[in-house]
Amino acid sequence: MAETESTEQTPAAPTSQQLAAAKAFVAAHGKPSRAVVERIGRAGARVVLVGADGALGDVVVPSPETGEALVAAVEDLEPAEWDADTVNATVIGPEHRRRMAGPLARR
Repeated sequence: MAETESTEQTPAAPTSQQLAAAKAFVAAHGKPSRAVVERIGRAGARVVLVGADGALGDVVVPSPETGEALVAAVEDLEPAEWDADTVNATVIGPEHRRRMAGPLARR
């Protein structure tokens, strides 16, 4: 019987830039911060960061596995889901709401 090669690829490790961005977010927005890893199709995954002060940020990585590795590698960054506690921890101000609404809302 011949050996078969695995077609699965090892997920990419987070880059130093991705790690630095997540660490800077935690330093700027308080400990502990939360991270929700979301698949965004072919682009990979988005790690949504929620600071202790309610601020939102994100880091885009090549895969959900890389996102999970990023969360594990950053001290004081806790894995989370979009549950009531995480949603209620966010603080979305008026400027952020205007940016999310797009150009039609700015008229």
